[in-house]
Amino acid sequence: MSWSRPLLGLIGIMALAGCGAIAGLSPAAQPAGPVTRTEAQGGRFVTLAGPQIQHAEPFLGVSGTNFYLLRSMIDTRTGEIAHQLYVEDSYFGAERNWNAARDATGQPLRFIAISKNEITCEGACSYAEEFAAALPETPLRGNPQGLTVIFTARSGAEKRIAVPGELIARQLAAAGEARATLPVAAASPPAPQR
Repeated sequence: MSWSRPLLGLIGIMALAGCGAIAGLSPAAQPAGPVTRTEAQGGRFVTLAGPQIQHAEPFLGVSGTNFYLLRSMIDTRTGEIAHQLYVEDSYFGAERNWNAARDATGQPLRFIAISKNEITCEGACSYAEEFAAALPETPLRGNPQGLTVIFTARSGAEKRIAVPGELIARQLAAAGEARATLPVAAASPPAPQR
């Protein structure tokens, strides 16, 4: 499927977060609340942000740091849906420069750099990076047990994010429900381009 330029642009710049509870996760990873829905560009795009789940301890105890979530962007004119695994990573030390993603089988995933900020360099440096991996729908639907995405950085760092199957199922259900509320022309998949 070919993604429209406006949808790709929106995917590259949106950094939305949401909350929701998932059964079977450890108490430290238990988020609260539903998949959230927001609209952008006058309703042209609908974004569904799943629950925030910690991939590491909150940086300096600050909530809203060191988490991941699934998010889905729907183009309301075409019905196209793009899914991502979004990550916020805050840390001390050398700058990591996250720049690539792959699945557990080694298949490359499109990496999306969102932002990189130096928090401070007084004494020791600290940074906050936001990035994502595009997740094709077929592997999402084909992995009811969950999937792992491996991010790598120019620094040599590697981060494995194991996304539970329950989280994937919940995100896909929310995307299906949201798509069903679109006008009839957008609710069905676009015709193949020739």
